Amino acid sequence: MKTSLKIAVAVAMAASASIATARADDYYGDDCRDNNRAAGTVLGAIAGGVIGGAVSHGNGGAVVGGVILGGLAGNAIAGDIDCEDRPYAWRTYREALDGPPGERYDWEHDGHHGYIVAHEQYWRGERVCRDFTVVTYHHDDEDRHDGTACRYPDGDWHFM
Repeated sequence: MKTSLKIAVAVAMAASASIATARADDYYGDDCRDNNRAAGTVLGAIAGGVIGGAVSHGNGGAVVGGVILGGLAGNAIAGDIDCEDRPYAWRTYREALDGPPGERYDWEHDGHHGYIVAHEQYWRGERVCRDFTVVTYHHDDEDRHDGTACRYPDGDWHFM
């Protein structure tokens, strides 16, 4: 393995260790800040890189691809929901990811609302994952995103 790839994998693994030990309430939105779009991008990129590296056994292309896709997904999901709405949405997302596939779970707060539909679960490496569709309505705009969440050893779902 090339030295630069080893360094990238080591950095991603170290960063992911801090993510995996975060409390679920912090991860899912109770600790919201104005710069959460940037935080969503960074956390998504780190998680995507770690998963890409783990699934591919360190393949550099898979790590880079995971970083890019994870960053895009984290940015999109974190940017569509105001800080005040996130605790309501994230709790609903968690219920949907733990619930039966194909069911719609709605959230609402102060005139903003949305829903999530989680699809069948599957294994990605050693983690159970689920694809999902999220729709949010914010200021009369509909935002629809497809994404993936995987359950970490701490029992929490993390967006990829």
